[in-house]
Amino acid sequence: MSVKVRKARGPLQNTLRVTDDLKRQFDDLLRETLEKDVLEPAVKKEFYQRCIQLKVLVDKNREALQNLKQCPSLHAYWSTIAGWLGQALQQPIESDEPAPVGSYDLQKAEEEQRLLKLSEQLRKLTLTLAQGDGEFSDPSIRTQSKASVGEDDVEEDSEEEEDDEEEDEEDPDPEEEEEEDEDDPEFDPTVKEFISLGDFQAQQKEDLTIQKGEVLLILDKRPDGWWVAQNSRGDKGIVPKTYLEVYKQGEQNQDPSEVESEEEEEGEEEEEKKAAAHEKSASKEGPADDTVSQTSSAKKTQEMSTTDALTIMGTIPAGFRSSTLAKLLDQGENFRASLYLQPGLSPSQLSFKDLLWDHQQGCIQVLPTRVSCILTLWSCKMIPLPAASIQILSRHVRLCLFDGTKVLSNIHTLRATWLPKNSKTWTFSPRVTGILPSLLDGDCFVRTGNQSAEIGILFELGVTYIRNSTGERGELSCGWTFLKLFDVNGVPVPPKTYELTLNGGTPYERGIEVDPSISRRANSGVFHQMITQRRQPRLLVKLRSSNNRRREMLNFLPETIVGSMCYIPLLVLYRQIIGDVLLKERVSMQNADLICNPLLATFPRAVEHPDIMDALRSGWAEKQNSMKRSEKRDKEFMKNSFIQVYHDTAFPLLQSTLLQGPKWADDEIEASRWKVIADFLKQNRERDGSLHFLLSPDNINKPFDISDITYDFPDTARKTLIL
Repeated sequence: MSVKVRKARGPLQNTLRVTDDLKRQFDDLLRETLEKDVLEPAVKKEFYQRCIQLKVLVDKNREALQNLKQCPSLHAYWSTIAGWLGQALQQPIESDEPAPVGSYDLQKAEEEQRLLKLSEQLRKLTLTLAQGDGEFSDPSIRTQSKASVGEDDVEEDSEEEEDDEEEDEEDPDPEEEEEEDEDDPEFDPTVKEFISLGDFQAQQKEDLTIQKGEVLLILDKRPDGWWVAQNSRGDKGIVPKTYLEVYKQGEQNQDPSEVESEEEEEGEEEEEKKAAAHEKSASKEGPADDTVSQTSSAKKTQEMSTTDALTIMGTIPAGFRSSTLAKLLDQGENFRASLYLQPGLSPSQLSFKDLLWDHQQGCIQVLPTRVSCILTLWSCKMIPLPAASIQILSRHVRLCLFDGTKVLSNIHTLRATWLPKNSKTWTFSPRVTGILPSLLDGDCFVRTGNQSAEIGILFELGVTYIRNSTGERGELSCGWTFLKLFDVNGVPVPPKTYELTLNGGTPYERGIEVDPSISRRANSGVFHQMITQRRQPRLLVKLRSSNNRRREMLNFLPETIVGSMCYIPLLVLYRQIIGDVLLKERVSMQNADLICNPLLATFPRAVEHPDIMDALRSGWAEKQNSMKRSEKRDKEFMKNSFIQVYHDTAFPLLQSTLLQGPKWADDEIEASRWKVIADFLKQNRERDGSLHFLLSPDNINKPFDISDITYDFPDTARKTLIL
C-alpha cells in the first residue's frame, strides 16, 4: 500500500507568499487612493489606518525573514533524510526548510529587498496622507504612525539611509524655490529656528512637550514628519512638524505671550466676521460656503503630485522629477526666443545696447561676445523607460545658459527620435528628404556676454506623457547635465565631443541618480563597477569650432540668445532689417511713433512656431535658388526679397484660421498644421504669391489688429529691460 506524503512548505516559501499578498493589498490601497479626486476626512483616516497596518505587517514579515537560518552545505543532505523518514513514518518531519530551495541565500536577499521597497512605498504614502491639515486628531493613530514609520525605518538598509541623507543635505536654489520654502520649511535645511503654533503634550518617553509661541531649535528634520527639537531650557525631544512654523527675524523682540494674545485677538475678530457673514448668507446659501472651503482644503491635502504618485507606484525611476525648464516656459515670455530677439536699451535708455550702426559698412555693427559657440547633440544613451501605464508622447531635450543659480537665456527645445527596438537611445538630426524640420535639428548656437565664471549650458532631458488610466498630461524630467564653458582659470573648454553623465532630481539638487537601482545592483568588483558606469544615462554633445563666415553671421545676432543653426540666415536678415528701420530710416533718434512694418511686428511671434519657420525657410530656399550670383551679393536686394518671401509665407499663416492653435506633442494637431502649410505653399507656387490666399472668400482670416502691422519698439525695448 503506497501512501502519498504531501511535501511541507518551508518558512522561506511562506514568507514569499505573505509578501505577495501584502503587495496585492498595497496595490489595491494605492489604486483606491488615486481613483478619488478628493478624500473626505473619514475616508482619508481609513486609508491612513490601512496604510499603517500594512506597514506593520511588512516589517514583521521582514523581521521573520531575517531570523531564518540555513546551513547551505547540509541543506540537500537533511532534505533527503527528511524525505526518507517522512515516507517511512508516513508523517512530515519538522525542519528549517522541508522543501528544498535553490540559491537559498540569493532568494532570501531578493525577498528582503522586495520587502524594503514595499516598506518605503508605504512610508511615502503614509506621509502623503498625513500632509495638509496636519496629523490626525486621534492620538493612537499618530503614535502608531510615529512608531511604525519613524522607528522601524532606523532598521532599513544603510544604503538607502545614505541616499536619504544626501537628498536631505541638498541646498535648494533660494530664488527658484522661495515660494515653496514659505509654505513648507522642510525644503530649506538652513532654517533651524521654528515657533510652535499650538500646545503639544508628550505622549511617549522621547517626545518633547511644547507650548504655543515657544521658539525651538531644530536639530534633525526627520523624513517621517517627527523632528528632533531643543527648547530654550536645553531639553531635547521629538515634536510633529505640523505644529511648527518658521521663526521670522521680526519676532525676536516679541514676547511669546504677546504673540499669543495678538493671535487670539485676530482669531476672535476673524470668528466674529465669519459669524456675521454666515448669518447674512444662511438664509440664501446655507452651508455652501463651508462646503467650498472644506473642498478646497481637501484638495490641498490630497494634492499628491503626479510625479510622487508615479514614483510610489514604481512607474518611473526615483530620480525623475517634474520638468523645471517646462515650468519656466509656461510662466510667460521671459524665457522665449521672441523676447531675446528684440533690441535692448542701454543703461541710459537713450540708445540700443546691442543694435549699433556702422557708418562705414552701411549696416549694423557686428557684436562679438564672450561666448559664441556651436554645438551638436549626438545622442542620449541608456535613458530609463517609464512603465507601460503611461504613454510617451514626446522625447526631447531643453537647453539654456545657466550659472548654477538661474537661467540666463531663452530655453531652446529639440525633439528626439528613437527606434522601437532601442527605445533607451535618443538621437537627433535624422536623415530626411528635403528641408530638415527645425524641431529635429541637433545643431545649435549659443551666445552670451555674461561674465560669470560658472556659466555653462544646462541640458534637461524630458518626456511628455499621458496617463492611460486618467488621461492626464504632464512633463517629466528624465535627468539633467551641465557643461561648463570655462575652466577654473577662465580658459574656454576645448571643442570636442563630451560624454556627460545625467543627474537625477532638479538642476538645483546634487548627488541624486536618475535610477538609483542601477548602483545598488552593482558588486564591489572593479569590472562590475565599470559595467555599471556604462549603464548610467548619459548625453553625447560635441562642441564645434566655427569658421570665419559662421562667426561673422553669429556676431550679427543679439548679445544673448540660444537657437537652431538653421535659423541663423533668417535671424541675420531680420536683424539687418530692424537695424535699417530703427537706426537708418527713422526721422530722428527722439521719434518713438508706431512703425508700419508687418515683418518687424510679427517675426518674433513666428519664431515660436517651428512649422511656420520651416515654411519660411522653404520659401526662402526656393527664392535663393532662382537668384543670380550678382543678386546674392546685393544686400539691399536680399533684404527686399526676404521681406517679400515673409509676406508670402509666414505672415498669412499667422493670420489664417485654417491653422489650428499649436499644442505641444499632439500628433493630430501637428499633422493637421503640416497639411495646411503644405497646401498653402503648393498654392503659392502655382499662383506666384499669397495674394489670392488673402483675398479668397474661401479663406477666413483672423480679425484685423493694428499690432499685426505696426511695430512699437519702445514697448518691446522696455520688456527686454525688465530682464
